[in-house]
Order: sequence, then structure tokens, then C-alpha cells
Amino acid sequence: MQFTAEMIAGLLNGTVVGDKNATVSTVSSIDGGKAGSLAYLTNPKYEQYIYTTEASIVLVDNTFEPKEEVKTTLIKVENVGQCVLNLLEMYNATRPRKTGISKLASIHEGAEVGEGCFIGDFTVVESTAKVGANVQIYPQCYIGDNVTIGEGTKIYPGVKIYEGCVVGKNCILHAGVVIGADGFGFAPKEDGTFAKIPQLGNVIIEDNVELGANTCVDRAKTDSTIIHSGVKLDNLIQVGHNVQIGSNTVMSAQVGIAGTTKIGSNCFVGGQVGFADHITVGNNCKIGSQSGLDKNVPDGEIRFGSPALAGVSYHRSFAVFKNLPEMATKLREIEKRLVKVEEK
Repeated sequence: MQFTAEMIAGLLNGTVVGDKNATVSTVSSIDGGKAGSLAYLTNPKYEQYIYTTEASIVLVDNTFEPKEEVKTTLIKVENVGQCVLNLLEMYNATRPRKTGISKLASIHEGAEVGEGCFIGDFTVVESTAKVGANVQIYPQCYIGDNVTIGEGTKIYPGVKIYEGCVVGKNCILHAGVVIGADGFGFAPKEDGTFAKIPQLGNVIIEDNVELGANTCVDRAKTDSTIIHSGVKLDNLIQVGHNVQIGSNTVMSAQVGIAGTTKIGSNCFVGGQVGFADHITVGNNCKIGSQSGLDKNVPDGEIRFGSPALAGVSYHRSFAVFKNLPEMATKLREIEKRLVKVEEK
């Protein structure tokens, strides 16, 4: 589908500088733009590319004034970042939506499937499962007994949802997500072996949650593991049994959360952060990448390092330990001088 500069400017309440009939059919970065693509300039350090890009149209802020000749057509808008988001959402909405139930899918006669659903090849929907209206379930998924999936949710290939788990409305579960596998619970025995502790709870995922590829959310030992509304988890994240994650918290890839830990709302967690079991992290906290938390964190705090320190303490400590090699060399020199003084 093609759009002219004039059409895009109308949608974004922008102003065309250049050819109003220039057309685009895709979106690209400004440094990799090709003919027929729409690019955008949000970071001033990329301004150099606006003079060489082959993109047919570039979005810029109203305040942008070129320092050299610009060959491409510009559209000046109030907020480039927000306008790009709006365009991507509109473009996504125009993409064809899959519907229909494959003859190769296995749907138990006791399952309920709402109107307008898509269920792909080799997907299994077990007894008493409830699939809401307009849900999309791609091939090779497993929906266990008594699972509930809210309307409008999209489930990509290879997702497994174990029995009794609940997924809310308008969620996105990317390929390989596993919801409701047993929590990691074992009791040591006198003979050195381990007895498996039954995991009898479930997982509850509220509305508008997105889980990245191969992320795993374990079922609770009792009660529920809960991912509250609006949470966004990246790929390869492990959520242990009985964990609770507050609304609108965001986590980057490879985070690991041990059992029964509670993380508040509106938190930002960097990649490869590890949370010990049975700790509580407050609301509006920020945790730096590769931090390791073994203690509670109050509301609004920032943590870095392993074990994690408060933000100011970490940066003060880093200012010291980054200089430890030079400090060690100076210390050895001082020791040598002291030896000579003592000899005299």
C-alpha cells in the first residue's frame, strides 16, 4: 500500500517541504533508507544522513533547519517520535488478519472457541478450555485443560499454556513462551536425593501483557503466579513460582526472578538482572543491567551492581574501584619507600 507525502502530512498535521506527490510503501532507518521508504530523524547525531539518504520521505521536527541541500522530501511535524509511533500503528492495522480454524488443529469437543478466532495447524486445545473472540493462535501451540484466554489475544507459534492458567485480553505471547510449567521446588532427603514438591497453583496473566520469545512463567506452588496488566517482558526471561509483577513494569532480556518475589508497578529492569527469592521491590524502581538483588528495595529507588547498591553509592564506589590497578601500583611504590626508610 502506497502513501503520498501529502497524505502523510494530512494524517500527522504536518507540512511538506519538497515533492508532495512523493510516495512510500515501507519504513526504514534514515541511514539505511531506500527509494520508496519513509525515514525519520529523532536524534540530532544522525543529521548527517539526511543529506545522503535515499529514502523518499523523511519526518523531521518543525524546528529542523538543514545546513546543506536536502534531496529528499521532508515532512515537518510537532513530535517526530510520536508521529512515527502513530504511523506504525496505522500501518500495522492495515495488515491482513488471519481468521478461520485449521482442519489440522485438534480442538476438544468440550472446549469453547469464540467468534472470529484463528487457530493454526497442529494446535491442540484441550477440554474445558475457553478461547475468547478474535483470538489468534498460530500453529503448533498447546492450550491445556481449563485454560482461559481473553478476547483479542495473539499467541505465536510454539506457545505452551499448561492446565488451569489464565491469559487476559489483548495480550501478545511470542514464539516459545511457556506458561504454567512447574515451579522449581524440591525438598532434600536424608539419602541426598530430592523429593519433588507438587506445584498446585496456576498462572494469571492480566490484560495487555506482552511476553517475549522463550520467556517462561512458572505456576505457583499454591495460589497464583501473577503478571499484572500492562507488563512488558523481553525474550528469555524466567519468572519463578508465586512471583508477582506489578502493572506496567518493563523488563529487558535474560532477567531471572526467583520464587515468591514481588516486584512493584512501573518499574524498569535492565537485562540480565537477577532477583533472589522472597524479596520485595517497590513501585517506580529502576534496576541497572546485570544487577543482583538480594534485599528489599523501597519505592522509587535505583539499584546497580551485584550485590546491588543504591545508585549514588554505586557510582561513588565505581569511581574508586575503576582506579584500583593504579592505586595498587602506587601502594607498592610507597611500601618500597617505607622499607628503604626503615633500613636507614
